[in-house]
Amino acid sequence: MENRFQTIKGYLIVALLALLMAFSYECFIFPNAFAPAGINGLATIIQYLSGINIGCLSLLINIPLILLAWKKLNADFARKNLLFVVVFSCATLWMGQLDLGTLAYHTENGTSSILGPVAAGVISGAVYGLTIRQNGSTGGTDILAAWVRKKHPEANLVWLIFGLNASVAVLSFFVYGGQFEPVILCLIYCYLTSRISDDILKGGKTALKFEVVTGSAQQLSQRLLQELHHGVTVLPARGMYSDTPRTLLICVVNRHQIARFQEILREFPDAFAYVSTVSETLGNFKRITN
Repeated sequence: MENRFQTIKGYLIVALLALLMAFSYECFIFPNAFAPAGINGLATIIQYLSGINIGCLSLLINIPLILLAWKKLNADFARKNLLFVVVFSCATLWMGQLDLGTLAYHTENGTSSILGPVAAGVISGAVYGLTIRQNGSTGGTDILAAWVRKKHPEANLVWLIFGLNASVAVLSFFVYGGQFEPVILCLIYCYLTSRISDDILKGGKTALKFEVVTGSAQQLSQRLLQELHHGVTVLPARGMYSDTPRTLLICVVNRHQIARFQEILREFPDAFAYVSTVSETLGNFKRITN
């Protein structure tokens, strides 16, 4: 029963994210005359030139890709892609018939504004990251990337995606009146989407790793355990300069604890420490309770 609830919850989240993406296009992208990245960026350009709604174009482009995902990848991934694309397409078609002028952001003279792509990039990054975490995607190149990675795990798709995004940016220059502003707005959108989605996919699990060389391992370890409530790993070490035995302490802590960690270290003048960023923590990374 619980598994069924989680499954339904996952599909509902994907549908809501598709609605949010459609709202972002209608309120922040279309009114500000720039094209976002990827397949939908090309579809936005086609809509601008021909008047064909992006909802229809998105369906036409993604249906073959979803069939590919169904056949070559897995059914759940394909179904969630299909759900996202259908909801996004229907929502853009529906919102296109509404008067959203009071909600849409644009400058008074109708030209592009930096706040439009900033808002759209943040929303797109959040939608992308949260959809991937539900074992889905926003369609387009995401499906192709998943398929290529399954066949060739060693393949590097950075240049493929960069080439597609660059082509959208270049086309923007010619489509939107030979101006550099739409190109710059597209690049801003790409950067924010990538940055926000990357942070979400990491799940806020970034931390800091302290490695401390000390001759007072027992006392320092007890202070860290009692005051920071995180475990400490102890390894034997030897200082080659003085040729004396030392101990290496390894402790991974949350970012907000760095100041307290440094305060504790100042009480042990023989300690030498260095800190590095941990992009993600897995397994038993829990606070120790008293």
